Amino acid sequence: MCSHQPPCPTADSVDHHSAVIVSAHPEQGWSLLCNGTIVFDDTGELLPDGRVVSPHRSLGRLAVAA
Repeated sequence: MCSHQPPCPTADSVDHHSAVIVSAHPEQGWSLLCNGTIVFDDTGELLPDGRVVSPHRSLGRLAVAA
């Protein structure tokens, strides 16, 4: 699917979220990556095979301080 050099990581790779954004829709809260992964603003992901990756927000300074 990817025509970039070097090629983007596949959707099965650990670093699949680092692929190039080919279509961004910030008004709707999602972007399509070159490897077919859809990433959402809440850090959730939808992989090309239909698997869902739940949001994986890290605890920020505010959450730790609370």
